[in-house]
Amino acid sequence: MFKNYNMNQLVLPLDLEIRLHENDIAFAVHHLVESIPDEAFEPFTRTTGCPAYHPRMMMKIILCAYTQSVFSGRKIEGLLQDSLRMMWLAQGNEPSYRTINRFRVHPAVTPILKQAFVTFRCHLVEMGEIKEEAIFIDGTKLEANANRYTFVWRKSVERYSASLVEKSNLLYEELVAQEILPEIERESPDELTIPELEHIGDVLEERIASINQEIETSSDTQERKRLRSERKQPHLFRKKVAEFVERKRKYAVHKETFDGRNSYSKTDTDATFMRMKEDHMQNGQLKPGYNVQIATEGQYTLAYDIYPNPTDARTLIPFLDEVASYLTLPEHIVADAGYGSQENYQEILMRRGRTPLIPYTMFQKEKTRKWRDNPFNLVNWSYDETNDQFICPNGQDVTFRYMSKRTDRYGFTRDFKVYESESCDDCPLRSLCTKAENGRHRQVRVNVSWEEQKEQVKGLLSDQKTGKIYARRKTDVEPVFGNLKANLGFTRFSVRGKAKVKRELGFILMALNLRKWLTQSIARGAI
Repeated sequence: MFKNYNMNQLVLPLDLEIRLHENDIAFAVHHLVESIPDEAFEPFTRTTGCPAYHPRMMMKIILCAYTQSVFSGRKIEGLLQDSLRMMWLAQGNEPSYRTINRFRVHPAVTPILKQAFVTFRCHLVEMGEIKEEAIFIDGTKLEANANRYTFVWRKSVERYSASLVEKSNLLYEELVAQEILPEIERESPDELTIPELEHIGDVLEERIASINQEIETSSDTQERKRLRSERKQPHLFRKKVAEFVERKRKYAVHKETFDGRNSYSKTDTDATFMRMKEDHMQNGQLKPGYNVQIATEGQYTLAYDIYPNPTDARTLIPFLDEVASYLTLPEHIVADAGYGSQENYQEILMRRGRTPLIPYTMFQKEKTRKWRDNPFNLVNWSYDETNDQFICPNGQDVTFRYMSKRTDRYGFTRDFKVYESESCDDCPLRSLCTKAENGRHRQVRVNVSWEEQKEQVKGLLSDQKTGKIYARRKTDVEPVFGNLKANLGFTRFSVRGKAKVKRELGFILMALNLRKWLTQSIARGAI
């Protein structure tokens, strides 16, 4: 005996909602999008043309598809015909993949996504999921939707550009020496500008035109041969000048596109080549990608942004500005040693008035016995505060000499106190203590502000309360990246351009938040 199965009997359509489980992810998506204020969707309002799909519906189907590890526009379109939850969220609408792709990269989606994160965070606070005592910051690199083999490197461009400057100067000098070209007034004696090269090309063109006219008016065969021979050299020079102008323009575009970076991809000029970790052994290769930064609490992403530079230390200050647009910064800012720098400590302590729980690079190494027992480390030297001098392992005075300033390429200035030994001559420990040349003595530089900040951070990380907060870092922010890459399967962006990539990142991180919240709610028996 079988259950009733008849393909020839008409079945009336039913509300798809009753076919979904009560804890289906579609309900979480629905409630989140419906809680976003209407004002966020106003940019999509229009009064002319064919009525558009409702932006709430578009947000729901894209978020729901991302929770199911579906990131392709065509596959999302297919889900609208196959998936019950997608059919219910779309309520019979079937936008094409082109419509889906246009919507998720539309500039008006940015404020909607930001409002979605703000709304979701407020819900977490109401439910007691997060305590708002700290945010945990970390970064990872995700591959861009770009060709891995069409790259431009800044060092190569600079080398070829310098060679071009040298060749163009030699060409100009040769033209002047052969009296083909009169001397021109140059902006700089070191380099010919593009207008100056174009002017040289125009002068050569005029000379060629003049020779052509002489050839046409001359009836003497020998004279015509002589003129044609004379025309060859200006032709070659004009061709070289045209090539130089084209190359110079190309290099100028490259330099503008770099914008402080060392490389970029030709198929996505906002993407930078970064070393991606391919496996647990951290073996990898250079690929075009973005440095993704997130701020989390309770394994929920509260804010996010993307950056073109691969190092995390340079991203913290702008990222804190971005986080502040989502929420009020809590008391504790927690991150790993990759963010520990004087500039970042100064930003958090002085400008933000917050507490940095961020170890500096040498924090772990300074705790080892080898470091503490090394007599040549400055931290292990005796210090005479009255005379402001150190005592080296050989008992020599290393006294204060002068103040020094150093400004890095990003414009941050550090102040140093420079100490120098009275004499290192005939010192039996010289080879172990210093690499200074003979006749020079051991110098040490002390950054007082940096040392004070390090001592403050040491105390915070050693304190029982703040130490426990920092200990949560690995179990708070790093699992988010693990879920993103391993469980959700998102390792490569689907769109190109920084603005579009950031919008897609917003969709994928919110989808991850919804999956996390649903799992936690089911585990607690809340739904």
